Amino acid sequence: MSLPRRTFLQRSLAAGMVAGCATFQKPQRARAASANEKIVVGVMGLGRGKGLIQSFAPSENCHVEYVCDVDSRRLAEGASLVTKLAGNNPQQVVDVRKILDDKKVDALIIAAPDHWHAPATIMACNAGKHVYCEKPTSHNPQEGEWMIAAARKHNRVVQIGTQRRSMPVFIEAVKQLQAGVIGKPLLARGYYFNPRPTIKKGQPAAVPEWLNYDLWQGPAPERDYRDNLVHYNWHWLWHWGTAELGNNGVHLVDICRWGLGVDHAKTVTCAGGRYRYDDDQQTPDTTVATFDFGDRAIVWEARSFYKPIADDSPTYEIAFYGENGTMTCSQTKLTTYDPSGKKLAEQTFTAGDLPHIENFLSCVRSGERPNADIEIGHKSTLLCHLGNMAYRTGQTLHIDPKTQKPTSAEALKLWGREYRDGWKPVV
Repeated sequence: MSLPRRTFLQRSLAAGMVAGCATFQKPQRARAASANEKIVVGVMGLGRGKGLIQSFAPSENCHVEYVCDVDSRRLAEGASLVTKLAGNNPQQVVDVRKILDDKKVDALIIAAPDHWHAPATIMACNAGKHVYCEKPTSHNPQEGEWMIAAARKHNRVVQIGTQRRSMPVFIEAVKQLQAGVIGKPLLARGYYFNPRPTIKKGQPAAVPEWLNYDLWQGPAPERDYRDNLVHYNWHWLWHWGTAELGNNGVHLVDICRWGLGVDHAKTVTCAGGRYRYDDDQQTPDTTVATFDFGDRAIVWEARSFYKPIADDSPTYEIAFYGENGTMTCSQTKLTTYDPSGKKLAEQTFTAGDLPHIENFLSCVRSGERPNADIEIGHKSTLLCHLGNMAYRTGQTLHIDPKTQKPTSAEALKLWGREYRDGWKPVV
């Protein structure tokens, strides 16, 4: 049986609440657990969420009080994992609002599908909770603006799960770029290649007994259940997902943007298509997106149907090209070259999510802005949304420097979305 929806989600956002990221001032410190208390969290979404539990649950600074999923099988698995790692038996809930009603919960960890990221974040901020939200920040640009407004209004710490922001290799890379190791960086290229299989052509089917499909849909307008949707293939359908650009591209676009020292693009293009399989996938399996900032640019290239080969530069994820050389980065290696291609230096690092989680927990205590604060996450995710808009409209998008919105009326139709009755996010 479906659980009732809350009336506090029924109002619409007041017009003009969000004028842009730059208008927000740094907030005062958020209320946090004392140094002697553990930060109490609930984890929503136990696919990716199980990976996050492995970092949160063993932490001496954290106590996982709740696990939440619409799949009863995953609930049991998530609870068992917490018990194994931390020794406690977390409460198991299907509806995230039960976590938000518990006053002793300090933070919500969101690893649900993309269409849930913004609504759950806003609900959590409204309930006085801090938030660790997996990438991408939002399903559409409007939601990102609302998320910033909610975080600032309620003085909450909101960390986005672009974990490379806290990895030592990328911190060092940006430090060196800012110090001029390759001169002025002019171009950054990110790569993502993955041999994903076909999602086939789904058929209408009865909802499995282990799935609360009503709550899985949550804020998204209702669609009939099909047998090739849950748990992963929704990524490749626009109604719920943000394509490979929002799914994995945001990690690399974020570091490219950070390394170049840029915020908002002037023009955005995105070429590609769905070439490999004749199935239900709507999003492209081959993509080249470009983001022009006037005096420098980002290019992101992806292929989601065939693994990397030698010519794909498989040893690194990102390359920065500067006036006086080149830098390449992976999660474990940083290499610099002179203009002739001669290797100048190479450093190795340890990768992993733990520094990002520790940064979040530290900021919950201190009230400081985290490494991937919601404004940072929104700016990087916005580029990915604009790339998807360019692809879907077949246009080169010109961006208004005042609003950061595309000037295309057709593209602007994709700036926000409709919501199910009672589920529109409210700040």
